[in-house]
Amino acid sequence: MRQPQEIERLYLDFDGFFASVEQQMRPSLRGRPVGVVPFSGGKASCVIACSKEAKALGLSNVMPVREAKAKCPDLVLIPQSPDLYRRAHNALLAEIESVVPIDAIKSIDELTCKVDRRQRHDPERLATRIKATLAENIGRYVTCSIGFAANRQLAKIACKMDKPDGVTIWHPQEMPAPLFKVPLDDIPGVGSRMQRRLLLAGISNTKDLYATQPKQMRKLWRSVNGERLWYALHGFDIQAPVSERGMFGHGRVLPPESRKLDDAREICRVLLVKAARRLRRERFYCSGLWLWMLHSEDTWSANLSLPIVHDDQALLLGFQKLWNLAQSQLRKNTLIFRVGVTLFNLSPADTRQLDFLLNDDTERQRWEAINTAIDSLNAKYGKTIASIGFWPTRNLENIGGKISYTRIPSAEDFW
Repeated sequence: MRQPQEIERLYLDFDGFFASVEQQMRPSLRGRPVGVVPFSGGKASCVIACSKEAKALGLSNVMPVREAKAKCPDLVLIPQSPDLYRRAHNALLAEIESVVPIDAIKSIDELTCKVDRRQRHDPERLATRIKATLAENIGRYVTCSIGFAANRQLAKIACKMDKPDGVTIWHPQEMPAPLFKVPLDDIPGVGSRMQRRLLLAGISNTKDLYATQPKQMRKLWRSVNGERLWYALHGFDIQAPVSERGMFGHGRVLPPESRKLDDAREICRVLLVKAARRLRRERFYCSGLWLWMLHSEDTWSANLSLPIVHDDQALLLGFQKLWNLAQSQLRKNTLIFRVGVTLFNLSPADTRQLDFLLNDDTERQRWEAINTAIDSLNAKYGKTIASIGFWPTRNLENIGGKISYTRIPSAEDFW
């Protein structure tokens, strides 16, 4: 395994991305504490993202509105605009690519680049060029923090050290001293549970973690990920294996006027259809459907095995069976706060195997042909103009295209 002796990686993290994009687009928000909320019309109970100015006043992402307002009475609440963030993300990537090739997009607001030999001797200049390009061509209110190190994982940790709008450079010959200043819970992979496990093993800080052995790390993490982390912290060029797609799903917090069972069903149905569209676009089939709901008394969930399918008709029939089960087990006046649907047990389209006990291939092909026609029609007009069954006209705000740090929505998610 190779241990680089030069800076080879850059990690970039946009500062307060969603709120910063809002400030760039709306001059009236600039310099003010901004909180992004799920819904318009004062219905939101949670700030899902906040600006640099709000964070400086002690606010954080995923904070109750009441608590945020108590800390910052001047907080400006703005409903989320996921399609705007998607377009901003794409524009920012194009500008960064003009300076340095992007190696991997880690989330909507984080990415990593390989630093070539010409740029390694002067990382400060490279960071300055990136920031200047973004300021000139996008605007100076969307800022970023940048970390440089021998590998991606160390660059990511370095990136968090000087936020917002900072640059941190960890040369391999200076390591590991800068790493020891990082709190243990700021190391990727060290959550609250893992931190408790480490404390029981006598590891209370990053220096202690660094001094452990690879096999001990594997044992503590109960997986090979612990050993990979050891090599990453010690500056080796370690690459995580490419993850495989395991499911497609959508979830949504319901606005107050949609928390009755019948209204929640409408939204669930749309979420399922949008998940099915993603399934087909990425050329997968599924054989499992999971429905879950967070309600006033507890959490309800159930799943259903299906033939290997990807058409709306088959999935909607399965959904109706699960919904009937939910109605039989929940009281009629139960308030539903959050819903979600997940398609799992995936099969790539080119490896699909039919169930020889289920002779429905002819009918399945008909429904798939209908869905192909519907998908083509919607793609032609860039919106949902055809669907199987009803398509509600209310409470569709950002269904399937909500704010997400882990998944970058596509244009089709907003149809």
